[in-house]
Amino acid sequence: MALIVLRAVFLCVAGGLASILVSTNQNQAGPAWIPYAIFTGVMGLAIGTILLDIAWPRKRIETVSAIYFGLLIGVLLTWMVSIALTPLIETNRNGRAIQLLVGMLLCYGCTSLLLQTKDDFRFLIPYVEFVRETKGFKPLILDTSVVIDGRIEDLVETGVFDNQLVIPRFALSELQSIADSSDRLRRSRGRRGLDILDRLRSNPSVDLQILDREPLEFVGQPVDLKLVLLAKELEGKIVTGDFNLNKVAKLHNVPVINLNEVANALKPMFLPGEGFRLRLIKPGEGPEQGVGYLDDGTMVVVEGGRDFLGKEIDVTVTSTLQTSAGRMIFARFERNHA
Repeated sequence: MALIVLRAVFLCVAGGLASILVSTNQNQAGPAWIPYAIFTGVMGLAIGTILLDIAWPRKRIETVSAIYFGLLIGVLLTWMVSIALTPLIETNRNGRAIQLLVGMLLCYGCTSLLLQTKDDFRFLIPYVEFVRETKGFKPLILDTSVVIDGRIEDLVETGVFDNQLVIPRFALSELQSIADSSDRLRRSRGRRGLDILDRLRSNPSVDLQILDREPLEFVGQPVDLKLVLLAKELEGKIVTGDFNLNKVAKLHNVPVINLNEVANALKPMFLPGEGFRLRLIKPGEGPEQGVGYLDDGTMVVVEGGRDFLGKEIDVTVTSTLQTSAGRMIFARFERNHA
């Protein structure tokens, strides 16, 4: 709504400016079509600006800030150089052209420098800094394993993660090397990871950034340590399914979202005494045990179920066991309920 009001006010201001220009031109001799051309030109420029704004809805604040400050610094440096070269500019008939040329070069150089190093500097804008301090706005740094795993795409689609997703270039290079592997299984996993990244980038509701910058202190470091250092620098969280990376990040006090732990937390809870229906598919380690699996992959060990392999039976939960590999449920089958 605020944008609609802004654009309406902008069109009104453009119309007023066009009217002023037309009234000024009426005092001068000239063809009768010039006032109409001026009014049409000003309004066309205003409408074109609004259409360009609508066509480019997702503007990155760091890019806009880099361009803004680059032009501002370029103009300031041009003014300082012009003061220093005032005698040369005033005595040379091409002095104004030299001044414009210097300004053009300085504006381009400053803007280009800030665009290439925008990730190394944080432009302090009050409301941006305020939002960054709020809980949950930290960027999520993806590692190779979580991209290959594929569950991150489903989680993003649910809207659980609305943070910015960051995939560093060195992790993307590792994923590309896996996709080019001579091993068929590794190659298919790598290509699946690249397909998932491509779908995430093409999704307009997902903010995925490929970070090209690699500071000098990252050179020669293993990929896991690079991810940890990057998370520290960006004040973000690592999203992974790698057990070793999880441990390394915690040693460096870097927050981690382990997708395996997230999956375990979302599994249904069963209390002792609760019952459900289960299909037994294989024998257990005990003489009377049968084993089945819930839809989420949770293994259920059923006492007294060995004789019912391949059948669906009603079981009653006796206990649950939480392990690093996941949750196990122990249940029993009452033969008198068969």
